[in-house]
Amino acid sequence: MSDTTNADATDVREVNFDGLVGPTHNYAGLAHGNMASMRHGGLASNPREAALQGLAKMKSLMDAGYAQGVLPPQQRPDLGALRALGFSGDNTQVLARAAEEAPQLLRAVCSASSMWTANAATITPSLDAPDGRVHFTPANLQSSFHRYLEPETTGRVLASIFRDERHFAHHGVLPATPAFSDEGAANHTRLCAGSGGNGYDEAGVHLFVYGRQAFGGGLAPRRYPARQTLEASQAIARQHGLADSQVVFAQQHPDAIDAGVFHNDVIAVGNGPVLLYHEMAFLDEQGTLDALRARMSSPLIPIRVPSEAVSLEDAVSTYLFNSQLLSNPDGSMTLVVPGECQENEAVWRTIQDLLLAGYNPISEVTVKDVKQSMRNGGGPACLRLRVVLTAAERQALNGRVLLNDALYADLVDWVERHYRDSLTPDDLADPQLADETLTALDELTRLLGIGNVYPFQLGS
Repeated sequence: MSDTTNADATDVREVNFDGLVGPTHNYAGLAHGNMASMRHGGLASNPREAALQGLAKMKSLMDAGYAQGVLPPQQRPDLGALRALGFSGDNTQVLARAAEEAPQLLRAVCSASSMWTANAATITPSLDAPDGRVHFTPANLQSSFHRYLEPETTGRVLASIFRDERHFAHHGVLPATPAFSDEGAANHTRLCAGSGGNGYDEAGVHLFVYGRQAFGGGLAPRRYPARQTLEASQAIARQHGLADSQVVFAQQHPDAIDAGVFHNDVIAVGNGPVLLYHEMAFLDEQGTLDALRARMSSPLIPIRVPSEAVSLEDAVSTYLFNSQLLSNPDGSMTLVVPGECQENEAVWRTIQDLLLAGYNPISEVTVKDVKQSMRNGGGPACLRLRVVLTAAERQALNGRVLLNDALYADLVDWVERHYRDSLTPDDLADPQLADETLTALDELTRLLGIGNVYPFQLGS
């Protein structure tokens, strides 16, 4: 591919890479502090419906003109993790022993949580990086065992798809210790000057939101753990070469975390110059806004939702702020919300009266059914990793990962052939499920053309 030209620099688009829901999608209730995950733990799931709901959301956004990509799920069950924890024998024996002796571990190694690709990595576009390349740091996700299993494969997937070193730079995960706890783009928002013409061809300001300081003390939540540290966010900014003038570090309000706001993207969403947030999103609300205004090249457009309009409880149960905020060519924006927002009177009224009727670029609200994901604690914004790419960078992508009608049809066919209609926690010990999953994933890597990225394909 040729180097990026001035003409190419004007053709900059945000691509939302959604995670395919994996064949072992189940409700294990693994995520402490995630209210939906804990509430639905133990119920039967429908992996096929979940995957098709995710694909339907991708297809509808593609049809509306938004650039849409897809990322594959993880290899599950992770039998290697069980063997590393002392379970021996063939696959059937390992699964049976885990089911009998440590059922929670079995649920963890079967988790389909990689569908929430907002946690996969933190991205800096080439427009903001000093070397003119797109930078990736996979999240270590060390705060929970079932997600700690993801980064190695995530790194291989990202390195395979974004493999051209002229355009892409990959960094190793941060040390997987509490001090550098990193949950990826769910706690990172890039704001930029404009929203017209897709609006991503301006230099951006990076808002990193953390829950606690590992070395500096300060306030921390009392009920649920803070999953992102200031030190992790600072390290990623250094890895990507971001200057002080390009970054703002803001602490998430501890009371919001204790109310079930485990990531910043459950309480705030930003796009272009717009920051839509709940009044309890940041510990120092005014200081955060002032810091953003001081660094942005054009006016910040904050949209503040007060507690009187939407309580923290309603924000968490409906995932109003875990919505996708998308730019349109005419400068307007579309907010993609889960169906639960429409079912809550206070939230739906706020959308109509404060967002759509307010003085801001949001002109349309689109409702999507992602109930299978919502029941496990992830809304529309959890399901996508935002990657701002120039035309040359899009052309340099490896594999068949940008959604079009043909790829959508192939993925729907793949899901319908390989996924089960129902899955209970007891089903996770079925060795046939493990065989079905490996067969499906092997076919998927060929369908996407991304090469061998899974441990079983690499002989490990």
